[in-house]
Amino acid sequence: MPEGDTVFLLARKLDRALRGREVVRSDFRVPQLATRDLSGRTVLGHATHGKHLLTRFSEGITLHSHLLMDGEWTATGPGRRLPARMMKDVRLVLETAAGTAWGLRLHQLDLVATTQEDRLVGHLGPDPLRQDWDAAEAVRRLGTDPDRPFVSALLDQTLVAGLGNLWVNELAFVLGINPWRPVGETDLPKVVDRAARFLRHSAHTPGAYQVTTGNARPGQDHWVYGRRHRPCRRCGTGIERRDEVPNDRDRRVTYWCPHCQPGPAPD
Repeated sequence: MPEGDTVFLLARKLDRALRGREVVRSDFRVPQLATRDLSGRTVLGHATHGKHLLTRFSEGITLHSHLLMDGEWTATGPGRRLPARMMKDVRLVLETAAGTAWGLRLHQLDLVATTQEDRLVGHLGPDPLRQDWDAAEAVRRLGTDPDRPFVSALLDQTLVAGLGNLWVNELAFVLGINPWRPVGETDLPKVVDRAARFLRHSAHTPGAYQVTTGNARPGQDHWVYGRRHRPCRRCGTGIERRDEVPNDRDRRVTYWCPHCQPGPAPD
């Protein structure tokens, strides 16, 4: 599933294609919105909260979309269409005089009044990529269930929004924290500060997108994520991977170095 920095950068891409432009044709290809029409409205811009994308239009309308595992937005120039093989996946078309935005495999689409966006994203925790980021509130929320495993807590979007499997695995390694250590036993202000710096660096620094090692070369950009059985970059121990465990509400995949992140792992 795309992480918060991915959706943030997507919002900037869509701003370049749509912001300030009037929609001349809209086409919703999902049953619940099939009769809705955004023609004549101007795209005011795109905002994000965690992994959720909010497209705001004139006249106080917001389009909410979530990419889940396979959703995608793409744009084409004036008079251009997507290849025929992709058209079956289109769920939304927003056409302007300057080009067209296409939403593919979007499993969650909603239209609400802009004043009612909280109905869709109000349950989310603080997001380091938003202007209203509240680090103290993130620390407070993470501390409400101190016995919860570290990685599980950091993945909970109601506690901190925007972190996914890649970031929480890399964060745990960088801080030397065993993924199953109770989150209440960690230095939560430090954890929150480092998580925020990770996301912001990825989202705002050219060439640094989801690079955690400082080396953007393919295969050199992560410490543990996606590196099962490969040697740890610090100690040489083989990186371990654990797929989701039974009854894991977060459905997480965990990578870690047993030497650099000592502690028990579930059977």
